[in-house]
Amino acid sequence: MAEIFLLTGNVKYPITVDAGVWIFDDRRIDLNTYFHEEQQEIDELEEYTKAVSKHWDREITEGATYPPTLKAEKKFEKEKVLTGTFGIAFKPFLKNAEPSEDAKLLIIQTIDGEIEVPLSVAYDLIFQFSDNGKPLKEDGPIHILYKDGSNRNNPIKNVTALIVK
Repeated sequence: MAEIFLLTGNVKYPITVDAGVWIFDDRRIDLNTYFHEEQQEIDELEEYTKAVSKHWDREITEGATYPPTLKAEKKFEKEKVLTGTFGIAFKPFLKNAEPSEDAKLLIIQTIDGEIEVPLSVAYDLIFQFSDNGKPLKEDGPIHILYKDGSNRNNPIKNVTALIVK
């Protein structure tokens, strides 16, 4: 149960967040490379449409064949999940909670106290949920990082709840 925390407050839909399932989420971010690469905003619907179109075109021209490297790719992905350091963007969770128009702050409750973050900055937070393939059990369930990586060596730890005010 230590992996579960709440996103509540001045939101239309309070959310119970379980960081333990993010390892299976396609939106996970590889934090070993994230802060070293140039970031681009990605329209998820557009990316999905392009991927489906590419797959459709391939099936029309080649037929429904499976690439010979599919097994090797799955093995590589499994190895990456078991040894990688991953995070997930907070933006989709905050958008789904639908903060009220008058909401201005995100209060991050930790064991050590509260940290206030402007809501405009909160949309860009990244929640680290694993380190070298292991969940963050001792000081987790998540570490909160700023998008620019400025607090990467000193993230916000021991998060117990998130409250929108």
